[in-house]
Amino acid sequence: MSSETRSLQEWLRYAKQRFAEAGVPEPEADARILLEAVFSVGRTQFYLHPERIPLPRQAKRFSDMVEKRCARIPLQYITGKQNFMGFSFDVTPAVLIPRLDTEILAETVLTWIGGRKAEVLDLCTGSGCIAVSIAKLAKNARVTATDISTEALETAKKNSRQNGTDIRFLQGDLFTPFCGGERFDAIISNPPYIPSAELAELEPEVRDWEPALALDGSADGLAFYRRIVREAPAYLKDGGLLAFEIGYEQGKAVSELMRQAGFGGVCVQKDLAGLDRVVTGEK
Repeated sequence: MSSETRSLQEWLRYAKQRFAEAGVPEPEADARILLEAVFSVGRTQFYLHPERIPLPRQAKRFSDMVEKRCARIPLQYITGKQNFMGFSFDVTPAVLIPRLDTEILAETVLTWIGGRKAEVLDLCTGSGCIAVSIAKLAKNARVTATDISTEALETAKKNSRQNGTDIRFLQGDLFTPFCGGERFDAIISNPPYIPSAELAELEPEVRDWEPALALDGSADGLAFYRRIVREAPAYLKDGGLLAFEIGYEQGKAVSELMRQAGFGGVCVQKDLAGLDRVVTGEK
């Protein structure tokens, strides 16, 4: 059958089969997401008109995207989009793909801020998903975000503009953009935290495509936590919050680092799977 005469239903079947043969983890879900992205057809429209023949240019684009996914390129890098906290974010291979688990970090900080005015710093901002979400949902918060990567900051700035937020972006390694004297009510970070030796064991989508700069947390995965915990008190107001996303086995170690540095009220929060995901403490 010519690809130009395939119906939506046949394209869906084709994508599912190709993904299954390539070992893509969720072939049907990914096929449906691509179908909707390329052909602008939701589930209801699909079930009402499964026999619809798409335009040749759409069919070609869909076929190209299927082959990219078969190469285990992450779906979000193929479509260029990912949702986070109810907002749409552009994603490129220069940034980590925003994940549902990270919403717990954003929600924790939003709850802590409440309705008060707050100066917030997001370290290792990547796509800017945390910074933008806090700027959108905490109306009295003023947000600053930093990243060492020029490409990541460009993506974050674009996401800020597209979501209508006014965020100050600074380039540099953690606190290096600051000359001293600035104090924040809350400092947040989802830093690189995967132990270097474990990078090779990750899924191909992560290992081969997401930026190693945003993944590699040194030999034990704790290098960035040590630096941030050591330096953060100089940039936090008294009573200020330090909040991290962590790997599921790092709750005890990061909590101990914070307690040793004098942070109080240190606690660990779990994700939807019941695994340690966020550590918070106050200066």
